[in-house]
Amino acid sequence: MPTPARLPPRLAVIGGGPAGLMAAEVACTAGIEVHLFEAKGSVGRKFLIAGKGGLNLTHSEPRPAFDARYRERAAEVGAWLDAFDADALREWARGFGIETYVGSSGRVFPMDRKAAPLLRGWVRRLKDAGVQFHVHHRWQGWDDAGALRFATSDGEAAFAADAVVLALGGGSWPQLGSDGAWVETLAARGIDIAPLQSANCGFDIGWSEFLAKKHAGAPLKPVVAHWRDSAGIERALQGECVLTESGIEGSLIYAIAADLREAINRDGATILHLDLVPGRERERLHRDLEKPRKGRSLGEHLRRQAGIDGAKVALLHEVLDKPALRDMTRVAATLKRLPLRLLRPRPMAETISTAGGVRLEALDDALMLRDFPGVFAAGEMLDWEAPTGGYLLTACFASGLRAGNGAVRWLQAPR
Repeated sequence: MPTPARLPPRLAVIGGGPAGLMAAEVACTAGIEVHLFEAKGSVGRKFLIAGKGGLNLTHSEPRPAFDARYRERAAEVGAWLDAFDADALREWARGFGIETYVGSSGRVFPMDRKAAPLLRGWVRRLKDAGVQFHVHHRWQGWDDAGALRFATSDGEAAFAADAVVLALGGGSWPQLGSDGAWVETLAARGIDIAPLQSANCGFDIGWSEFLAKKHAGAPLKPVVAHWRDSAGIERALQGECVLTESGIEGSLIYAIAADLREAINRDGATILHLDLVPGRERERLHRDLEKPRKGRSLGEHLRRQAGIDGAKVALLHEVLDKPALRDMTRVAATLKRLPLRLLRPRPMAETISTAGGVRLEALDDALMLRDFPGVFAAGEMLDWEAPTGGYLLTACFASGLRAGNGAVRWLQAPR
């Protein structure tokens, strides 16, 4: 009697972002039957939003400086990058006919700066390779028999899989599906999870009504931020930011947000200093400001002698009272070191990404949960963070590849 043909093992990938799609690609290439589940009606929604202003795919910064962007998790994420780094990501994109270039800041973009062509080509290739997509399937955990539970438009559905890759995202942009709802499900099973927190975010300050109404949306450029990092070391970084109705945000703030957030967690608030006139020494600025005003208003005097107006002048009024504004020594010192008291990060729903998630200590080197054999995790739902600039996406891709390879090895291992 002939032996029945052995069916290929079945992998469920839950989450249709870059980490999930990469895990699916690795597994289907290895001959695994792959089913990808997505809560929304289509995959890659946050990826598409990330590309709205020009898809920042990765960064050209060399390693190990690249790895250091992942802060406390530099060693772990660096191990993922050993198999799939920025150069590998660019070469992978080239496989879809997507050429990339390095911008003036070192960031890497597709030549057309668009995310949609890459995503379309990727999904098409995965479908052609046999990956089965199930949209409008919101994961609800496991049933008593160990099958995956999903809420669908037709009611609850169950799916039995031989292994699972969870790639459920963090807690930012919940309208795109990355809502952190998985935290409660995994925590209930005893999985060690660091609380989700805002990352790459703006901060509340609490402006006067005048500044909030008159200057919200005004850019500050260039400025130099001065702050203390998690080790208490004085740091400085030049860049651009934007005033908001409640505080401040923008690329410069995102780059240092982790240090600012941790200082607020520790002390309840933190002080960020801005140099509003970089490139001009304080002594020279003081000499310029001491020149006779000749009847001109303070605003006009500042425009002529310090080269500032609008929002920067408003900030000066925000931190100095009228007597202090008549003291050019105080004014010069404040322009070079304007103190802003940051009260709290903006809510996670507004942020680019989140920190926290499944602690890496709960996973083995293949990103499999130590207490749940056959269950892997990848992407932003893991406890790591990085600034914008392509570092976030690169680690998501790399972790998806690592989890996908781990799932393949686990499924193909003799039992």
